[in-house]
Amino acid sequence: MKLDKNIEEFDALGDDHIGTSFDTPLRKDAFNLSNEEKIDIIKDDVRHIMETLGLDLTDDSLNGTPMRVAKMFVKELFGGLNPENKPKASTFDNKYKYGEMLVEKNITVYSTCEHHLLPIVGKAHVAYISSGNVVGLSKMNRIVDYFAKRPQVQERLTIQIVRELQKVLNTEDVACVIDAKHLCVNSRGIRDIESSTVTSEFGGKFKDIATRKEFLDYIKLDTAF
Repeated sequence: MKLDKNIEEFDALGDDHIGTSFDTPLRKDAFNLSNEEKIDIIKDDVRHIMETLGLDLTDDSLNGTPMRVAKMFVKELFGGLNPENKPKASTFDNKYKYGEMLVEKNITVYSTCEHHLLPIVGKAHVAYISSGNVVGLSKMNRIVDYFAKRPQVQERLTIQIVRELQKVLNTEDVACVIDAKHLCVNSRGIRDIESSTVTSEFGGKFKDIATRKEFLDYIKLDTAF
């Protein structure tokens, strides 16, 4: 099945991470340094920030913080920037000829807002209709986690998840809805702890109103969007 122009462009980009409307903006030299080199540099930067704030880093509680933060940035929170960490999403023939949509609900999203470097926490709901291939359920969770582990905006994250699954499954019939809280809204600025943000991306058959409604009924969200 021939995919739309955006999917072809995504496939052509591969892991080069050239900036596009749906790709994370990265410099061409993003992977020139090893993880250990990045950790060493970030450690010093974090130490400088803490000292500028007036903290006493000789205190036992604070002394190891710069290294802990640096390791967390490189190996955990932003590990999804490195294409080497991209999950291998092997597909299988749909031998049982299951032709209805498959929905994976309530996938945990833990990402980081790229504007304030504060957490985005919520749930992703992902669905696809097989065109002949299926993918292991856990791989859907891993794809969500991979794209979440980078500085993000929720709109881009939603699109990246759909684009990747469309490429893996060779079908446009993929949908994703994310409902998440942004701590840049909840804990600073307006400090609205109740609000959450919902984003969606519907491809192929999911653009049809009836198919979209079926998906939204499964995940119990309003069909207004």
